[in-house]
Amino acid sequence: MASKKTRRSGRTATRVEKDSMGTMEVPADVLYGATTQRAVLNFPISHHDMGWQTIHAFAQLKHSAATANQKLGKLDQRRCGLIRRACERIMRELEQVETRPDMMRHFPVDVYQTGSGTSTNMNVNEVISNMACEAAGAKIGAQDPVHPNNHVNMGQSSNDTMPSAMQIAAATHAKHILLPGLKQLEKSLRRKSRQFDKIVKIGRTHLQDATPIRLGQEFSGYAAQVEYGIERTESAIRALAENMPIGGTAVGTGINTHPRFGKMVCSELSRETGVRFREARNHFEAQSTRDCVVDAHGHLNTIAVSLSRIASDIRLMGCGPRCGIGEIELPEIQPGSSIMPGKVNPVLVESVMQVAMRVAGNHVTLTMGGMGGTGSLMELNLSMPMATVTLLESITLLGNSAEIFATRCVDGIKANKKAIKETVERSLMLGTALAPIIGYNEAARIAHECYDSGLTIRDYCLQHNVLPEDELNRALDITSMTHPDG
Repeated sequence: MASKKTRRSGRTATRVEKDSMGTMEVPADVLYGATTQRAVLNFPISHHDMGWQTIHAFAQLKHSAATANQKLGKLDQRRCGLIRRACERIMRELEQVETRPDMMRHFPVDVYQTGSGTSTNMNVNEVISNMACEAAGAKIGAQDPVHPNNHVNMGQSSNDTMPSAMQIAAATHAKHILLPGLKQLEKSLRRKSRQFDKIVKIGRTHLQDATPIRLGQEFSGYAAQVEYGIERTESAIRALAENMPIGGTAVGTGINTHPRFGKMVCSELSRETGVRFREARNHFEAQSTRDCVVDAHGHLNTIAVSLSRIASDIRLMGCGPRCGIGEIELPEIQPGSSIMPGKVNPVLVESVMQVAMRVAGNHVTLTMGGMGGTGSLMELNLSMPMATVTLLESITLLGNSAEIFATRCVDGIKANKKAIKETVERSLMLGTALAPIIGYNEAARIAHECYDSGLTIRDYCLQHNVLPEDELNRALDITSMTHPDG
């Protein structure tokens, strides 16, 4: 029971709360209790909390758990209602940018805490308990009528709630942030592909001239990469949603919970979130590993590679404006130099590439977390708080950068038709089209002659009567070279 007295420690008002280890002084204006305060004192590591998405997911999980427990006859209707309303308040305030900071101050536990996430689970339990007690007319810390362990945590363990909350947060965030961002980018790239479809430019392999390609074909390849990224995101969501640990409690055996609890919680979550959650087929795998998270992030890592590849090509095609390739013009959105007047840099492209680097680094981090670092994990993975914020960071970075890349860069790209036309006609690789007619060796000899003399393939062939002019023009038709039947 909490002390009725409010104390002042220095200039900060505190109250006294009690948990299984004894009493603790807790700031008077917060909703957490003694166990959370111990974690605040024990883990002043990064000064980064678990993030609002994680806490929102925990609130969703506790909301569904209370409903399931009531339906199973484990929790009375009054307590269930108090818990549900507290969870709904947490979710509602976290969803609003203006109220989010005030709510998050009640969830201060550092990312680098106990590897099971017990401190965060108890933090959420205590806040919900105190909200419920206040709503019932009791004092904060009374733990009656709603106790953080007995009622909020009923049928649960930190060992199954933390990984479940991780998967809820990541699956729903991917659905609402990453998928829309990628769909916007695919739409923008498809539009540019159609717009540029008749513009023939020189292809490049090994950063050397190759045979012609339509600019629209290049952009169709980028659009396809993002289309596959959308499919990978959907696969990642399935990997996270279809292997929920809830119901396994401490070590996967389901001790202290009803056999139907996990399935019922997943059903409630599916109804509330629109994501189809399913109880794990094997709780021992679901809690002792984070393979589903490593799998999901593997898809994110591939998406990061795709975005970096697209951004790199676009930056190269736009380099210039006068002394580079200059095939496309990127939107000018801010000054590029503090010393060089008039310089404009591909800032959004570089932002996307940095995001890709971070996500690739995150994948190494999550891979190590999935392995368990350097020690055995037995029945529980012990990197869950770190894995949670890392996974959510990658989803956020990729989703936001894809959307901004689309709207602030890709939508404004213009083709430099003059530069493209001049370049493609000078290419020595146009001689490739002559090889089926005059043979590979002769076409190669002509290309070397043109390189030495500075002539184009067309001019050399006309000067030396290599082919009749009409036949030469058909062979060197650059548009036909971009079609398989050309």
